[in-house]
Amino acid sequence: MQKIVECVPNFSEGQNQKTIDAISASIRAVTGVRLLNIEPDKDYNRTVVTFIGEPEAVLEAAFQSTKTAAEHIDMAHHKGEHPRIGAADVVPFVPISGTAMDECVELARRYGQRVASELRIPIYLYEFAARSPQRRNLSDIRMGEYESLAKKLGDPAWKPDYGEPVFNSKSGATVTGARSFLIAYNVNLNTGDVKLAHEIALRIRESGRVMKDRFDVPVKNEKGEVIKIPGTLKSVKALGVMLERFHIAQVSMNLVNYEITSMHDAYEEVNKQAQSLDIQVTGSELVGLTPLAAMLNAGKFYSTGTILNEQEYVARAVEKLGLDQLEPFDAKKKIIEYQL
Repeated sequence: MQKIVECVPNFSEGQNQKTIDAISASIRAVTGVRLLNIEPDKDYNRTVVTFIGEPEAVLEAAFQSTKTAAEHIDMAHHKGEHPRIGAADVVPFVPISGTAMDECVELARRYGQRVASELRIPIYLYEFAARSPQRRNLSDIRMGEYESLAKKLGDPAWKPDYGEPVFNSKSGATVTGARSFLIAYNVNLNTGDVKLAHEIALRIRESGRVMKDRFDVPVKNEKGEVIKIPGTLKSVKALGVMLERFHIAQVSMNLVNYEITSMHDAYEEVNKQAQSLDIQVTGSELVGLTPLAAMLNAGKFYSTGTILNEQEYVARAVEKLGLDQLEPFDAKKKIIEYQL
């Protein structure tokens, strides 16, 4: 079986097309790599890129695209809705076929060593590549974002996994690691109030929220530990964001394991929570690619026992999840099996 690895780097640029084109060109220039998807978002000021290939080729494309991002993006002038810590913000390696997670961990570490050595960008390892539980979660590493990075690098507890703890004002820092396939999935609301979107995110995300008393003070247990109220959905990370160009708020989610919490599970739960706040869900958005199975599962869920063919199930999922509300949904470009 051919070894295939996916890489899904997120770059902190979603507005300057010349920069996005330069990053894309640096990936296409690597022999043995296939660029599957380029998804810029002007409000997030972020572009998610998906490419696949054999491990060594993917590793080279990851480095070359990071180098290009470092040349073109200046984080000192970057603003955007999505949390970020650097120009090449996060660079995950994902096993697709013929590869094990350990092999992707090794790729991430080799990538991190090279970027730190040649580009002088501090590197943090996360997910399966993390060297401590405190660094496994991407949101923990990103806490404080780019604006707090200089201070963070001065804290011995946040010494980079690779590179010197020296603030690179132009490129920031990069997080890399190995992870399972996740679905980046956002649900749209009929409100421009981002606080309502974030309230829903707090209610549904697995990590939940801190319990507070009537004076808004965190509640602690007998051991002095802050008590957290778990969210309603397992294997889900979420936050509320604002899409200025559409004048709406979104619940932005990462479905870490779509077999535990599917797109339709997330959509229905966000809809339930939205109704409790007297707002409505109007549709959703898929960022990057999804496995075909996730679309078929949604199509079957909304077909109430009706037997359809594959194309019809996909169409039903698009319709019921409102995946074409903001932009046309092209299944050939958004479903990973259709790209291979």
